[in-house]
Parts: sequence; structure tokens; C-alpha cells
Amino acid sequence: MMRTLILFSLCAASVAAQSRYTRHNFTAGMGAGLPRGDLSGYFGSSFGMKVGYGDRFHQFFQADAGFDTLFGAAGVRDYLNSDWGALRIKDYQFFVPLGGRAILPLARERLLFYGGGGAAYLRYQERVRQPSNYYRIDCPVCRSRDGWGYYGLLGASVALDRHGTFRLGFATRVYRGHTAGEQLGQLGALRTRDLWVQTFGEFGVGF
Repeated sequence: MMRTLILFSLCAASVAAQSRYTRHNFTAGMGAGLPRGDLSGYFGSSFGMKVGYGDRFHQFFQADAGFDTLFGAAGVRDYLNSDWGALRIKDYQFFVPLGGRAILPLARERLLFYGGGGAAYLRYQERVRQPSNYYRIDCPVCRSRDGWGYYGLLGASVALDRHGTFRLGFATRVYRGHTAGEQLGQLGALRTRDLWVQTFGEFGVGF
């Protein structure tokens, strides 16, 4: 009986060790976004950054929320005349993905492959360079457009330590959606069917 209990305890400990994972996962990354669909010819590829949070409520599943930004894809290079002089206006593309992923852990969580998707909010906006960190001005001529869509996700990461607290990896996210609003760069004030392919290298912290 004692041997059976000892054997059972060892097996349980082994399974627990293999299934141990970080519940709360934060990521930050840099990469690029490539426009397709109706945006082709009006927007160009551009540098981007991302942050994200994942609640890994199960070893094989995680709920995700994030914020991605691309810089200057519409090529806006305008100025706002103000009391501070001519202030530069640039465009930014913002993406808010809300969804989840399925995770395939390998080598005792050392290597993770994942794929997923969900809903996404898309917003393209002009913003003026503020003259000071302590004083902000409005930009009445800055234009914007937005809309909703969805995204798909594929990626992988590798643990940098034996507990999986720090991870390094990459992720490709494809956004599809419709946006409408004001003219932005060479893109007219019409409703468009948008497609973006974004690839980021990312660093993660989990606990």
C-alpha cells in the first residue's frame, strides 16, 4: 500500500511539473505592417509596435487583448500653423485585437506554438506633434477613419529560463475589416475593405 501511494505521488508530481505554466502573460514587440485589399496603392508598409496581455486560463487556451500601432502608413506629411509655429502632422494606424488562442506546448513548456483569432477595432488617425509635454493643443484639421473587423494569429515562442518567466518569439497577425471616415493621405473619404499583414518579434514576461 505504501509503495502504491509513493508511486501515485511521484506520477502526480510528474504530471504537475509538465503542465505548469504562467497564468498572466505580458508581451511587447516591434515589427512591420503590410497593407492589402482596398488600401493597396494608398498606404505603404511601415514600422510598428505592439503590447499585449494574455490570461492563460488553461494549459492549452488563452484569452488575449492587445494594442498595435503602425507609424505613417498613409504617408501624411502636413503641418498645422499655430502660435508655436508650424507643427508636424503625421498619421498612425491603431489596432485593438480582442480574442483568444489555442496553445501547443512542447518540451515541458520550453517551446510554445499557438494560433487564434477574434474581433478587432481599427482606427487610422492624423495627430499633431505637441509643442510640450506640459501643454497640448487641439488639431482641428486632423482627420481620422475607423471601423471593425477580425483577425487571425499564428506564432511561436521559446523560454529563456527554466521557469518560463521570460520568453522570446514572433507572431504574425492578419487583420480584415471595413473602415470609413475622412480622407487620409491619398485615400478618399469612402468605405474600404482593409487587409493588413503584421509580423512582430516580441519579448514576453509571465507569472
